[in-house]
Amino acid sequence: MRAKIIATLGPATRGPEQLMRLAEAGASVFRLNFSHGTAADFAPVVDDIRSLEERLGRPLAILQDLSGPKIRTCDEGLGTIEIGRGQRIVLALPGTPSVAGLPRLCLDQPGILAELAPGDSVALSDGQLRFQVEERQGPGAVILTALSAGLAPPHKGVSFPGKHLSLPAVTAKDETDLEGGLALGVDVVAVSYVQRAEDIVRLRSVMERCGRVLPIVAKLERANAIGDLARIIEHSDALMVARGDLGLECPMAELPALQKRVIRACNRAAKPVIVATQMLLSMVGGPMPTRAETTDVANAVLDGADCLMLSEETAIGRYPVEAVAAMAEIASRAEDYAFELAPGPRPPADEDHPARFLAYAACLLAGRSAAKALVVHTDSGASARIASSCRPRQPILALAADVSVRRFLNFSWGVSPHPVARNVADHLERAESFVEESGWFAAGERAVITAGQPKAGEHRTLTNVVKIYEK
Repeated sequence: MRAKIIATLGPATRGPEQLMRLAEAGASVFRLNFSHGTAADFAPVVDDIRSLEERLGRPLAILQDLSGPKIRTCDEGLGTIEIGRGQRIVLALPGTPSVAGLPRLCLDQPGILAELAPGDSVALSDGQLRFQVEERQGPGAVILTALSAGLAPPHKGVSFPGKHLSLPAVTAKDETDLEGGLALGVDVVAVSYVQRAEDIVRLRSVMERCGRVLPIVAKLERANAIGDLARIIEHSDALMVARGDLGLECPMAELPALQKRVIRACNRAAKPVIVATQMLLSMVGGPMPTRAETTDVANAVLDGADCLMLSEETAIGRYPVEAVAAMAEIASRAEDYAFELAPGPRPPADEDHPARFLAYAACLLAGRSAAKALVVHTDSGASARIASSCRPRQPILALAADVSVRRFLNFSWGVSPHPVARNVADHLERAESFVEESGWFAAGERAVITAGQPKAGEHRTLTNVVKIYEK
């Protein structure tokens, strides 16, 4: 299996033994959802992951997922409201006067209520209830007409499809959580409800103030983000197609094509891309995925996803390990079919870019020379990510001295990160020593090595060497 699996941790997957089973089943990234915990809550989990990492002898990445500006109804003591299709209700600030005869939902967001206008859409409970704004009742209340029927309890999530909201992607709570996560030693940070590239820039500036800058995953949950996709990809280190909220923001029928476009754009930029939400949802309660879920996971792999994420399946599900194992097997079979469709590596989007073309040439050479693997020496991880975007059949063994680089490479398709000794200055010599000493290669087997060989007086350079090396 070359696609990577992200397992969300929760009550179903706490403790060293469960973490070990998830890792053995195929998980290489563990997600800590800060919508459901604090740094203090997650501290024992981080300790367990680091102990497991040492025990397994391979890097495991910890993804901190910030809450973002999740909008929920508040509780005025009215309990759950039953709403019928076509019924009119009031959405208002707490304490505002009620409208005679109309049910009422409370929203403690004066800025949002002030921005709503007739014709705007409102969705409640993950889109199970949908409304349209009919008229305003002053600055703190609007009247909605229900487009569907259902129950509306307090503290349910509210979204406003197609509406640009004046909300920061990084809230005060997120800043506190980020500081705690950085102190714990998380490896990657996901920012929720991104609307524009400036949201990524702001999060990075917060990290700089905290004294530690980590790779950033931009979660695509707002329709507005799609309009700024190119800039968001440029400023982010990875992206996530978060289909739950994104499916509320755009017509459901557009979601599959949207997923493919985002994945394609990330592949062309050599940025890791994650597909998330309800991938094996039936396995929260059952031991096997449905046929539709199996097809969904396989299609995400065929689309070009680097990572597949499990949420409820591993956080609260009854079969978390089985869910990871099922996803790994589906991904592996899909990859076999992908190689049937395209037996050779993908050419880079920008063949005039020397590093990209060199990585592509190395992938071609690996296939033509029957190499066992590509061995990529990398300081930042960029060379390995570029090779990954070419989707070679051979595994990519990324040699990186920095453990933080190795952990982030767990997000890249087909990449197996490995440490490399710093006591050998020559990068090509480091890679050759790895081939000789590693159990990956038997005598007579070949590796295609890429490395950067600095000129005299230089300390480092971009990748500029491709070599066939036989053990």
